[in-house]
Amino acid sequence: MKKTDNFFLISSYNCNPGYLLEYCNNYIIYDRSDIDSFKDDISKLKNVVRVDNTGHSISDYFKFFIENYDTLPEYIVLLKSNIVGRHTTKEFFDRVYDNKYYTFLYEDNKNPIKYKKNVFFLHSESEYLEYNNSWYVRYHPHRYFIDYNDLLKFIYKQPHLPNYCLFAPGGCYIVSKHQIKKNSKEFYQNLNKLITYTILPKFPSEAHQIERMLHTIFSCNYEVNEYMNDSNSFDNELESFIIRKPPYLKMGKIEFIKKIVSKFI
Repeated sequence: MKKTDNFFLISSYNCNPGYLLEYCNNYIIYDRSDIDSFKDDISKLKNVVRVDNTGHSISDYFKFFIENYDTLPEYIVLLKSNIVGRHTTKEFFDRVYDNKYYTFLYEDNKNPIKYKKNVFFLHSESEYLEYNNSWYVRYHPHRYFIDYNDLLKFIYKQPHLPNYCLFAPGGCYIVSKHQIKKNSKEFYQNLNKLITYTILPKFPSEAHQIERMLHTIFSCNYEVNEYMNDSNSFDNELESFIIRKPPYLKMGKIEFIKKIVSKFI
């Protein structure tokens, strides 16, 4: 197995990522495991950072971007420790892990007949399209946003509101430092505030919204709202947004279901 000079940024939860180290020369592991046996095994590896289990794997990615913004590796492989077997086959991962270009690290070879019209389908073997109705929000706590489009508009000026979200389920990609640095350090710091306000048993719904937005964050040409690049301005705007949108914090289950269902009508 050829070891790549791509940098592996691994988010680990109750799964030993040791097998991934056979693929790379340089890496960091953010371990959020809560089972002692995994914590003990992972602690024996090098370059391990213990973190709270919040924000999905995305908060680990953003943490690394923020802390290493001026010295980012040329290519970074964003990984969950269980990617092989969960989000890709070993054969697929072996084929792409050394790519020196933007890559969706996801593979789905299911029978197309299993895909539901107007719900989800594949654009390619790795590019997953899901109907943009924020269905997942009702299963997770939310503090700020219960709608993907509202979050997108909060981040960007006049973005196109998509009928479908194009993303890699699991949030694993190969990205270049140039893609990351098209956004400021403060941009990632502010996004991280939206996804790290609670820990298990369930991740914030905003983390699942941003999971579906990662492709946009890395590749879009939208103009960013100014407050996304300043911590104090962001906090003030977020507070103002909450005041303007009280139903998003008080919406009952019936009202929420009606909002979601209305998107299919």
